[in-house]
Amino acid sequence: MTDRPAIAAATARSLRRFAGRIAQTNVLVGFDGFVDSIIQVVDQRRDDHHYEPIATIDRFGKKITAMAGHSGNFELVRTLEKLGGNGPIMANALATAGLPVTFVGCCGQPDLHAAFQPLAQRANVISIAPPGQTDCLEFADGKLLMGKYNHMVAMSSQHVIDAVGPARFTQLARQSKLIGAVNWTMMPHLDGIWSKLRDLLDPSDDTLVFADLCDTAKHAPDVVRKAMHTLAELRGCARVVLGLNLSESTQVASALGLTVPADAEAAIIETATAIREALDIHCVVIHPRKCAAAARQPKRGSSEVETGIFFGPFTDKPKLSTGGGDNFNAGFCLGLLAELALEQCLCTGNSTSGFYVRNAHSPSLDELIAFCDHLPA
Repeated sequence: MTDRPAIAAATARSLRRFAGRIAQTNVLVGFDGFVDSIIQVVDQRRDDHHYEPIATIDRFGKKITAMAGHSGNFELVRTLEKLGGNGPIMANALATAGLPVTFVGCCGQPDLHAAFQPLAQRANVISIAPPGQTDCLEFADGKLLMGKYNHMVAMSSQHVIDAVGPARFTQLARQSKLIGAVNWTMMPHLDGIWSKLRDLLDPSDDTLVFADLCDTAKHAPDVVRKAMHTLAELRGCARVVLGLNLSESTQVASALGLTVPADAEAAIIETATAIREALDIHCVVIHPRKCAAAARQPKRGSSEVETGIFFGPFTDKPKLSTGGGDNFNAGFCLGLLAELALEQCLCTGNSTSGFYVRNAHSPSLDELIAFCDHLPA
């Protein structure tokens, strides 16, 4: 099926059917956690209450470069403080859709930080450490994330398991249809969790294990390659799904020794296919800002590979962009759990993200269905 409105309508019908069993589909997500401050950088201030923000990263960069050899001052205006981190945002989106979610991560100790209270009302939250802090500088053409999270970088997989309790962690993993183990870049010892899951999961349960690396640019290619092969070792006991944004896809492809095309966005189907084949995992999905594409092995051990792409709904005037990728991941995984066709999974991912950036909150299942029924151009 290539007709975009028809795919969206079929997605809405499929999600309506899934509504009857969504409450029995357990999900486990971890293991980071941040408090995000959404910030605008002032370009021109008119009076006490009115200012013009710097519109683009390009303009911000030029203003910074102009300060070289001198000094400069930038006024930052915090417009919102909210829960952040790949895990919490993904968990919140899945829980808002109606899935029974357990989130394990860095949400505050001894008490939950106020930013995580809304998540705790929707999901079972197990906090293992204080949250990191992120200043999210948002612009019309992207965002810059300034993070402070030294304690999370050093956190071992054993610390995570001990904080939850080994028996409880095992129970949570084995009862979950989806395990989202995300943000390897900021928690590089997360690969120990992947290895632990290899010992815990039963192949007959057909568990989905979803991994999002976050920006891998700060890690050497050999480190990225080693982590990817550790993740791929789960293929014998679970359906492994790797989610990447455009820049991450080129970084991972390069680390695996694959050819990176000059126009990476035009070749995302080919790149997703090549990465999936190199790792021999269930699925690789790549989501630039304006579309998403995936390559998936329908059945374990099959030589068949299906691919798909879905465009939009893109908006150049988002209310909130930080977290858009995590909402895509949640929507795509929702589609996988609902056993949708691949193009419909891409539609649920893009539609969840599209709703989020337009409304500054994740959609309920009914809101997502309505959004698909009336998908913006």
